[in-house]
Amino acid sequence: MNADLITAAANATLAGGTPFPQIVGMLIEAGVEFYHVDYIALRKSFYGGAGAVVTTAMSYENLPPVAADFDAPALRANILDSQQKNQHYRDFTMRAMQAGVQGYFAFLRGQRVTYLGRQGDQHTEWFPGAKPQAGL
Repeated sequence: MNADLITAAANATLAGGTPFPQIVGMLIEAGVEFYHVDYIALRKSFYGGAGAVVTTAMSYENLPPVAADFDAPALRANILDSQQKNQHYRDFTMRAMQAGVQGYFAFLRGQRVTYLGRQGDQHTEWFPGAKPQAGL
């Protein structure tokens, strides 16, 4: 995996302004298969198909604690605002944490993101334009 390109994509995400599809393209080019965002530890871990891992810090300050209860409707509204209104990633992060998201996995090849709550709740969101496979 290309750690420099992964770090550049991670920093571009934190800075805001770079559209999600462009970030995904950078990560795929860098050899990333999926990544995990951990709002408790404030880090992102990027995984390649051969077992390589690159971890970056989330440098945001003054984030709220992750809410104890998972609020799927609030999370869906947050995702929609990011997709339709170009919400800054910091705002997305704050709202996700307030909705009880402790972290998520973004599966680039699978074109979906699975959000996890502190009690095991989960919500899977497909990338815009992606379709769930039969039986999922």
